[in-house]
Amino acid sequence: VLILADQAADPNLVAVDMLSQAEHDADAAAVLITTSEDLAGEVCRIIDERLRSAARREIILEALRRNSAVLIADDMDEAIRFTNQYAAEHLEILTEDPLGLLPRIKHAGSIFLGRYAPVPVGDYASGTNHVLPTGRCARMFSGLSVDDFIKKPTFQYLTREGLEELSETVITLAEAEGLPMHAEAIRERLS
Repeated sequence: VLILADQAADPNLVAVDMLSQAEHDADAAAVLITTSEDLAGEVCRIIDERLRSAARREIILEALRRNSAVLIADDMDEAIRFTNQYAAEHLEILTEDPLGLLPRIKHAGSIFLGRYAPVPVGDYASGTNHVLPTGRCARMFSGLSVDDFIKKPTFQYLTREGLEELSETVITLAEAEGLPMHAEAIRERLS
């Protein structure tokens, strides 16, 4: 999980959300990018405190050591640049105005907006698909959806005027590729 947060975020929620991701396995990543030094410090303190009694303590510790971070950005623009470069499988936006930031997010597998939308809700109940791009692949792919199972043929229907308008381009390209019958298919229709 990548959590994008500002000073309005509840540090308890940020900490427990990071821990809930880290408890998956030692390869899990839990990253916080925030504009608030105070929030970052408090989140670290709460994580340390909650780790003492965590049921999967060793797994969480390993994930936190190997793949996790608390980062402080100079401003929200920098935080959003990082967020888009990181291209998280799961992105939580815990800011004063999460919906206002949403249009600026270009790369994430699944986005969880506000304090009442933690990742476990998406894991188990909210109906979103959980087959998501990992390894920063959200820069290129979306999560699996019904659209991935639907054939979408393309259609071309041109009038004579439409073909006339495109004919010079098609003939030029066909001849440049050494495909004279492609060009002839156009000429024959317009003769």
